Amino acid sequence: MRNSDAAQRALDYYLKEDMSASASDEALFAIKPGISQEEALVHASDLLRSAAATAYESACRHQGNQRDLAFSVVYLIDMAKAMVERTLQVPEAQARA
Repeated sequence: MRNSDAAQRALDYYLKEDMSASASDEALFAIKPGISQEEALVHASDLLRSAAATAYESACRHQGNQRDLAFSVVYLIDMAKAMVERTLQVPEAQARA
């Protein structure tokens, strides 16, 4: 793996301090302009659900410390997802009041 060009490029990108400004301008992921807060939160909730499922599957395939670490990631993702879902519920509760 140490001789891999792709691995070296990744290490260079994340660890070198002399990154060019043009690299930071080219976003790999961009949020659609004009997206509502609710729509963004719904999408974030979906992403967190997918991340939790991936972490859970990883945890089930490991043992010992690796399993514990993977399940801790599941727990952290579940907490973040609960916060996002709570934020989505607040406007509904306010509308009913």
